[in-house]
Amino acid sequence: MTARHESDAAQCPVRGHTPPPQRPLPIYGSAFDADPQATYRRLRDMGPVVPVEISPGVFGYLAVTYRACLYLLRHTPALFHKDPTYHWEALRTGQIPADSPARQMMMPRDNALWKDGAEHQRLRGAITGALARIDTYALADTVVRVADQLIDAFFPAGQADLVSQYADPLPMLTVIELFASPPEHGQRIIRHVTRLFAAGEDAAQANAALEAACLELVQLKRAQPGLDIVSYLIQAGLSDGELVQTLVLLFGAAAPPTAKHIGRGIQHFLTSERFAGSVYTGVTPVAAALEEVLWDEPPVPNYSPLYAQGLRQVEGVTVHPGYPILISFAAANSDPAVSVDADQRAGNRGHLAFSAGVHACPAPGLARVISETAVERLLDRLPGLALAVPAGDVANLSGTFLAGPTSLPVHFQPAPAPTGR
Repeated sequence: MTARHESDAAQCPVRGHTPPPQRPLPIYGSAFDADPQATYRRLRDMGPVVPVEISPGVFGYLAVTYRACLYLLRHTPALFHKDPTYHWEALRTGQIPADSPARQMMMPRDNALWKDGAEHQRLRGAITGALARIDTYALADTVVRVADQLIDAFFPAGQADLVSQYADPLPMLTVIELFASPPEHGQRIIRHVTRLFAAGEDAAQANAALEAACLELVQLKRAQPGLDIVSYLIQAGLSDGELVQTLVLLFGAAAPPTAKHIGRGIQHFLTSERFAGSVYTGVTPVAAALEEVLWDEPPVPNYSPLYAQGLRQVEGVTVHPGYPILISFAAANSDPAVSVDADQRAGNRGHLAFSAGVHACPAPGLARVISETAVERLLDRLPGLALAVPAGDVANLSGTFLAGPTSLPVHFQPAPAPTGR
């Protein structure tokens, strides 16, 4: 931590509240990115819920044990709020810069993720109603079609980057089909969502551009409704503002995390003898192997901000109101107190990668269909698939909110792209 950050942390100015302990550890930056689990272990040694610096000048808590994370998630909204509008004191009092990357990921929005009580139930009900209309068999067919289009584009070359040319675009292209978005418009949304989740310096601009693109899609569907997710949400009576933020939520939840899950799964199949051998020989299904990836390296390492309703005790730790409490899904899943060894994790769904409680992912089954179908199709279609660089040279995004490989250069047996598909 730099001297400036230590000075900021020592003050942690939040009016009207006693600050958490001084000098919180950062969960961003090069040291964290190089080995996030080392930071989680250090934090876990300090307690189940620990003060952290989320991004430069943004302070809060991080829950780092399985029990603490589950307690927080299961006691929302009874003991912990979701809506930051009135409960994130530093945001309410203007202390979070408008261009802060953490602000773009944690600021209040008119969608189900950030609401409590009746408002949450109404907005989540609209989402679950829309997602329930998706036929999982048709979804799998859509994924296969998108996967084939992507594979056909690089198949003749005998080499590819399976992140930029496959894992990253596939979930978003699939979701865009479900939303019946025009292709060019969909490509714009893909770019904006990717930039927003990267939580870089341009996150504020990415957020504004994404919201504008979502509003255009809402207006298009109001004028030309169809049998798609957006049209159903409109029928559910959501306002334009709620529709825009609900689309931001759906695009954000469905695409970047699923893309990184696919990428990480492919990486394991290419680098782990236990994974590759069992999957190719049929001993371990792709679905079970991908479940193990969610245990070991969840694509969303830290998220789901909560706010204490007054002073609260969490696993013996006093948590102050006014500060965001992030859930570390990555730290919870790696908690030594969770007695699930590597051999028991394949197919085991006891992890927290899809969160828990009333704000848990509303459609983990759909995410699994996309990931499993994408990986299975790739393995089926690329003979002789192998990593083109040493396993240790794979570049990784080990960020605060999103993690996974940034590049997976591979080679395989080239062949002409099929025609007439």
